[in-house]
Amino acid sequence: MPRVVVFGSSNTDLTMRVPRLPEPGQTILGSSFTTTPGGKGANQAVAARRAGAEVVFITAVGDDDLGRQALELYRREGIDVSHVRVVEGVASGVALIFVGDDGENLIGVAPGANHRLTPEDIDGLPASLFGKDEVLLVSLEIPVETALRALRRGAEAGMLTVLNPAPVPAISESAAKDLLSAATVITPNRVEALALTGMTPEVGAQPDWPRCAERLLAMRKLAVVLTLGSRGCEVATAEGTWSIGAHRVEAVDTVGAGDAFSGALAVALAEGRSPLEAAAWANAAAALAVTQPGAQSALPNRDAIDRLAARGAPPYRMASGGGSCAIF
Repeated sequence: MPRVVVFGSSNTDLTMRVPRLPEPGQTILGSSFTTTPGGKGANQAVAARRAGAEVVFITAVGDDDLGRQALELYRREGIDVSHVRVVEGVASGVALIFVGDDGENLIGVAPGANHRLTPEDIDGLPASLFGKDEVLLVSLEIPVETALRALRRGAEAGMLTVLNPAPVPAISESAAKDLLSAATVITPNRVEALALTGMTPEVGAQPDWPRCAERLLAMRKLAVVLTLGSRGCEVATAEGTWSIGAHRVEAVDTVGAGDAFSGALAVALAEGRSPLEAAAWANAAAALAVTQPGAQSALPNRDAIDRLAARGAPPYRMASGGGSCAIF
C-alpha cells in the first residue's frame, strides 16, 4: 500500500444551506445546519485514505471537545494521528460555511490551534516519516513557514512533495518563490493560479489557462495541475500541456472537491503513476465529491473513483495560448 504524509489543518465545519450566497450586509434565511469534521489538511488526509493509501496526518488541535472528536474520527478512518500536536488552552479550528442551492460556497475560517503548528514541530518528527519516493502533501491553512519546513524536509529525504497552495498567503514575492520551489507538484485552482502568476485577464475574457500553468511550471516543477472546477483541469509538464475535461455530474456541494482531488492525486503519484495519469484519476474523485453534501462525508472510496475514471475521456494536448487541441 502506498503511503502519503499529509501536513495541514484540522477544523470543524459549521455549514448552513441557503437559497443563494449572501451579499455583503445581507441576511439570508437558511434551510439546514450541520456540524461536520473538515479543514483542508484533514479533508485531504481522509481523501487519500479512502483512495487507498496508508496516511499519516500531521496537524494541531486544541484540548477541547472538537479536537478530541476530530482525532477519534481520523482514527476510525484508519489514519495515523500519533504525531498530531494537542495545544493546551487553545480552541480547535472552526470553519463557517454557506452553501447555495447551486452548489457554490462561501467559507470563513478561525484557525485556532492550526496556527500553533510550528517549524520546530516539523523538525521534531522522526526521520522514518520521510520515506524516499513516498509522497508528502501540504496545504496552507497552517503557517507558511511550517508548510515550507515540511516541504523542504520531504524534498531532502527524496520524497515527491505536493503543494496545494490554498489559501494563497499574503507573503512577499521571494517567500512565495521559496514555497513554490520546495514543491515538486503544485495544484492551484483558478483563483490561486492567477494570484501566483500575477496574470490579469481582460474584462470578460477567459484567462489563458495553458499559459498560466506553463508560467508556474517554469519554477522547476515536475508538474503543475491547475484545477478548473466544472471545466476539469490543466496539466503542464516538461513534455507539454494537457486539458482533462470534467465528468458530467449533478453538483450538490463543491466544498470538498479540491481536497478530494489533491488527496487522490497524491495517492496516484505514490503508486508511481505519471502526473497526467494521476490528474485524470483525481478528476474523477473530485467529480464524485460534488455529488454529495458536505466535505469529508462526500469523499469517495477507491472503487467508486476507479469506476468513474474508467469512463473518462482521454486528455487533450493543448497549444499555449488556447489554440487547437489534439487527443494525445
